[in-house]
Amino acid sequence: MKIEDRGSGAPVVLVPGIQGRWEWMRPAIDALAARCRVITFSFADEPSAKWTARGTGFTAYVEQVAQALDACGLQQAVICGVSYGGLVASAFALRHPDRVSGLALVSALPPSWKPDSRVRFYVRNPRILLPLFLIGSLRLHREIAAATVGRMRGYSASLRQAGRALAHFPAPARMARRVSLAAEIALDGLSAVQVPTLVITGEPQLDRVVPPALTAEYARLWPHAQVVTLARTGHLGLVTRPGAFADLLVPFVDACHRTELSRRRVG
Repeated sequence: MKIEDRGSGAPVVLVPGIQGRWEWMRPAIDALAARCRVITFSFADEPSAKWTARGTGFTAYVEQVAQALDACGLQQAVICGVSYGGLVASAFALRHPDRVSGLALVSALPPSWKPDSRVRFYVRNPRILLPLFLIGSLRLHREIAAATVGRMRGYSASLRQAGRALAHFPAPARMARRVSLAAEIALDGLSAVQVPTLVITGEPQLDRVVPPALTAEYARLWPHAQVVTLARTGHLGLVTRPGAFADLLVPFVDACHRTELSRRRVG
């Protein structure tokens, strides 16, 4: 499997969203790699992932996390799931709790998530409806602009994000398949997994993809979770304000790593 392994220090595995390509998260990866060790990959069914299959369907995404840890010589790390990746990270914590020093969930879909009417509309025939999907993506401009100061900088930021999306264009059929794979997910017993947990959301009026109220389900599942809002962002905060995102995530990753090292010494 092709793995991006950057930086040094406390490790965090970054699991991508439903588009499945790690490149969409590049600004966040760059910001994190300056302060910790960040490991990421594209989903197993992406041709660029170069995946040697250990499973099928949603299970493959979960087992990719284990393979990434093995390949990087790590027993544990903070597992950070972004949007759809939050389901993958949670499933990994349920199946491999001993390998999770902490869990970070960024604008993540909750275990109870079901496709709404808009999602079901696009999934019906993703290739034919791709133009409508792209037009609908223009609704993200408001949150991208909110993360910057000045109208022209907002337009410039929107164009940069659009450039990343076009350069690493998601396959509509694979995205639709991932929606259907969500039906496979069995996360019963997740509340019994007791690991340090950080929940990061954008502002309710700016996240037009996964409302923070949905992501807050994780805080009800794990009352010990720390919940923070990345100001002036919606669903794309890790790429529109990557430095601020790193400011929230890196201290959590460092704290989990110190706890793991202390546990090893005592053990």
